[in-house]
Amino acid sequence: MAPFLDSRTPVFALPDAASLRRALDAGGPAAVLLARGAGEEPALSGAVARDRFDPGAHAPGCDCCGIGGRPPAAEALDRLFQARVRGRAPWFDRVLALTGDAAARDGLRAALDGDAPTRARFRAAG
Repeated sequence: MAPFLDSRTPVFALPDAASLRRALDAGGPAAVLLARGAGEEPALSGAVARDRFDPGAHAPGCDCCGIGGRPPAAEALDRLFQARVRGRAPWFDRVLALTGDAAARDGLRAALDGDAPTRARFRAAG
């Protein structure tokens, strides 16, 4: 049986700034995704691109206001992907997501599991 090669970009959910710093220091070009409310913005030397998402934003198609669309983390990952492929950001081979709390981790997981374009481009890692 031939081995399966998954060429999607891995996304690592990290709980705190210290974990993010260690992951950046481990080397390799990385983009950073920051959840609003995950704490103070850490120094991001070593990150080749960055974006933010708001885990408290309304879910797609919510009943209270009818907002449609994609999960906020999916939109942020899409912006990172577009910046990379259009040459507005250097190439990165991983995304380090500073999630901080359960709501942000759940929002990131919802994007990675439930949004078709995100599933095609990225995969949960670690």
